[in-house]
Amino acid sequence: MANHKSALKRIRNSETKRLRNRYQHKTTRNAVKKLKEMKKKDAEKFLPEVVSMIDKLAKRNIIHDNKAANIKSKLTKHVASL
Repeated sequence: MANHKSALKRIRNSETKRLRNRYQHKTTRNAVKKLKEMKKKDAEKFLPEVVSMIDKLAKRNIIHDNKAANIKSKLTKHVASL
């Protein structure tokens, strides 16, 4: 167990951030799955929202920038092919 006050605070902060990151990542993954199951018209409307969610994850370093780019590219191609 940590001996310093600052270390204890760091543990609390880290856990809070971990849970928030996990929630945001899971929500985005669910949105991506939902987008893949949609019809073309609905998917085209929903795509900007999902892209925005992915960009936010990348900006906050929850996922890597290149992974975000790959996901966005695949989703855009998928929607275009519907």
